[in-house]
Amino acid sequence: MQERGIVSTAALEGERQFEASLRPPALADFTGQARVKEILSIAIEAARARGEALDHVLLHGPPGLGKTTLANIIAAELAVGIDFTAGPILQKKIDLTGILTNVRERQVFFIDEVHRLMPDVEEILYSALEDYRVDIVIGAGPGARTHSLKIPRFTAIGATTRQGLVSAPLRGRFGLVLKLNPYEESEMTAIVVRSAGLLSVSLDREGAGEIARRSRGTPRIANRLLRRVRDFAQVRADGHIDGQVAKQALDLLEVDPLGLDETDKKIMLTVLEKYGGGPVGLNTVAASIDEQPDTIEEVYEPYLLQLGFLDRTPRGRVATARAFEYFGVAGALNGGRQNLLF
Repeated sequence: MQERGIVSTAALEGERQFEASLRPPALADFTGQARVKEILSIAIEAARARGEALDHVLLHGPPGLGKTTLANIIAAELAVGIDFTAGPILQKKIDLTGILTNVRERQVFFIDEVHRLMPDVEEILYSALEDYRVDIVIGAGPGARTHSLKIPRFTAIGATTRQGLVSAPLRGRFGLVLKLNPYEESEMTAIVVRSAGLLSVSLDREGAGEIARRSRGTPRIANRLLRRVRDFAQVRADGHIDGQVAKQALDLLEVDPLGLDETDKKIMLTVLEKYGGGPVGLNTVAASIDEQPDTIEEVYEPYLLQLGFLDRTPRGRVATARAFEYFGVAGALNGGRQNLLF
């Protein structure tokens, strides 16, 4: 992971353009998420047949699984335009009102991080999603009055990494609520092979599998690692990536066989060594490694939980016996006993 404050705007834009160049353009090209794809394909085909806007869609799951990609695919399959925004950007009612009054018939309106909408901004969205109208307050004080402006029927797509933080009234206005899960290793291998083809990278199946295994079931991470391994292969291995070259490159990047990076290891070693396996509070862990609590909770913890290295308890985070064993920290037995208490 790159340190906060060092990454330039140009570098971030370059990463976004790189990711966009590898995104599949249609559902047929989208690897994995079979259930989500089937539900969307049926809904899209039905909407097209009726000539109507697709029902509103809420996509939730860990970062990097393809929520933005699916939003683009939905718009492409419907042959309509798409506008993008994000919850943190919409700070005032007027910000959202201005966008909604310019919405076009059947278009897609994508809201990333929808769980971070301000409460008063969210209220504007309720009537837009349900009744396709925007309520505008004209005037101020006792003479103020509300004017309802009808807007075309459109498709809102909300994306969130924290479904539990999406309010019930907002969640209830999305007709389709779909969860994206981490990808299987075979699916990740297929994604790496496809991306390598688009980048004209020489890659064999073993090399693709090595990158896939260390990508945490996340296409965004796989594509980023492929980019770094490509650089290593170009300088050290005549441009071809096989299993050994991929292993050497990823070891150099300190991405271990389970896909754990430096920050993952800091989190686990803090819990294991500094706090004896826990329980320890999230804010305490964050302060100990100089990271934001939200970043730990949304980006790192889901994978550590998935691996069975960490438990969330009412008293804090607790390391499992498996974590003690994997990281070679004495006290695995005590860690296992602690887990039984919570």
